[in-house]
Amino acid sequence: MALCGGVGAMALPSELIVHIFSFLSDRDKLRASAVCSRWRECLFYPALWTELKLRIGGGCNGSGSEETPRLEFLMRKFGSFVRELRLELSPVEGNHSPVNHDSPSGRTDRAGPDGDPQLSERWKNAMTTYLDQVLCVLTSIRNNRNLQKLSLYGDTCVLQEEGLLDSSYLDQIHQGDKKIKEIQQLYMELLSNSRQLRWLSCSFMLGLVTPCSLACLSNPSAGTLQHLSLLDHQLAPLISPSELDRLSNLHSLALDFSDLTSELCRLLASPQRTPLHRLSLLLNGAALEFKPLEGTATEDDWKALIRVSANLRVYIMALEVDSSELLRVLKPSMPLERLHLDSYSTLVTDAALELISQQYNKTLTHFLLLRDDADFPDLSVNRNEDPLVLLAWRCTQLAVLVIHGYTVWSHNLVAISRLRGSSLRILAVSEESIDFDPDQSLYVEGDPVHNLVKEVSLGLGRVWHPCLDSNLVLSEPTQHFHRELHAFSMGM
Repeated sequence: MALCGGVGAMALPSELIVHIFSFLSDRDKLRASAVCSRWRECLFYPALWTELKLRIGGGCNGSGSEETPRLEFLMRKFGSFVRELRLELSPVEGNHSPVNHDSPSGRTDRAGPDGDPQLSERWKNAMTTYLDQVLCVLTSIRNNRNLQKLSLYGDTCVLQEEGLLDSSYLDQIHQGDKKIKEIQQLYMELLSNSRQLRWLSCSFMLGLVTPCSLACLSNPSAGTLQHLSLLDHQLAPLISPSELDRLSNLHSLALDFSDLTSELCRLLASPQRTPLHRLSLLLNGAALEFKPLEGTATEDDWKALIRVSANLRVYIMALEVDSSELLRVLKPSMPLERLHLDSYSTLVTDAALELISQQYNKTLTHFLLLRDDADFPDLSVNRNEDPLVLLAWRCTQLAVLVIHGYTVWSHNLVAISRLRGSSLRILAVSEESIDFDPDQSLYVEGDPVHNLVKEVSLGLGRVWHPCLDSNLVLSEPTQHFHRELHAFSMGM
C-alpha cells in the first residue's frame, strides 16, 4: 500500500494512527516523528507519552551538555501531561581524576574544583550541565497535576566533595547559588501543585531536596502517596515525624539509616496507618561521624513495627561500615530480606557473617559481599566451617549471592551450589576471588578451573561460570542502591 495518496496511510483517521504508534518504543516514536508533519502531529499526542523513562548525560569528553537541548525538547513537549517520569541525570561520564580506592562514597575519586586547572574547568562544566538539566526538568513539570510517579536520580558522586554540597563551591559556577535556590523552589512548587502522586523518589540529586521540601506536598498527594524515597548526602534529616504522619498510606519507604529514629519507627507502627511492606535503608559509614546511630530504632521499636506490619521486608546497603557498627544496627527482629555490604578497605568479619546467617535464616534472600581492594582476605581462617557456606546452609530462602574481594575456596563454592541448588538463582563470584586448595588438587585430575565449573554447574542444575570481569560484579554503590530499591519496592 502506498504511504501517500487518498487510499494510503495518510488517509487513516488520526485516532487509528495514534493507536498504531502506541506499539512503538519511545526511541522509535521520535524517529517516526521525522517522517512527515502528519505523523509528527499524531506522535505528539499526549496519550502516547503518559510514561517517560530517560537517562540524560554521560557524553563524550566527560560532559553531558550536548544532551541538554534534547532534554529541553522532550520536557517542553511532554512535561505538562506526562503521568510517570523516571529520569536519571549523569552530567559527567567517568571520573575527573585517577581512581582513588580510599574514597568512601563512590568507585571513583570525586573531583573538587581545586587542583589541576583543566580538571577544575571540567568540574565547572559538569556542574553547570547538571544545574541546567535539573532546572529544565522541574520547570516543565512543576504545574503538572496529573503526575502520578516521579523518580529522579542524580549520578553526581563525582561532583561532590566529601559527599556534601558545599555552597562555597557553587560560587565558582556562574549563577550557581541562584540556580540551586531556584531548583529547590521549583521542586517545592511541584509538590505543592501535585494532586495524585503515588510514587515520589529523589535519590542523590545534588542540592535538590531540603528538610523543608516535604512540607510543601499537597494534602491530596499526601493521601495518595504510596512510595517515598528521599536520599542525599546531607547531614540534616530529610523527613520529619510531622511530615511522615501526614503520609498515612505509605506502602514502601527509603531513607538514610540514621534518619530512622525511634520516633519515626514508632510512628510507622501506629495501627491507624496502612501497614508498611518495604523499607530500604542506606547506611554510609563515612557519614556516621556526623550522623551517629544514637537514637535510631531499637529492638523494641522493630518488634512494635512488625506487630502492625507483619509482611514488612527490609533492604539494607551498608557502605564502608565497620563490623562493630554493623552488629549494632542488625537487630534480631528486623525482617531483613536483602543485605548489600560494600567497602573499599573495611573488612566484614566472620563474626558478622555468623550473626547474619543465624538471625536472618528465614528471611534473607539476597546477599552481596563486595570489597574493592587489592587484598582478598580469607574469612574461613581459624574456623572449621567457612562462614559463607554456613550462610548458604542456614538461609533457606537465599536466591542471590554475589561475592568479590574475599577469598572463596573452590571446594566451598561447590558446597554452596549443592546446598542451595537451583533455588540459588544468581551465584556471581569474580574469578579473582576464587582460590584452589593445593592439597586437594593432588587428588583431582584435569584442569581445576574446568572441574570447578563442572561441579558448580551440576550443583546449581544449570551452566555456571565465574565472572571474568570484576566490573560486572562491582557497580557504583549509590546507583546500585537506587535501582535495587526501585525493584525491591515495586515487588511488594
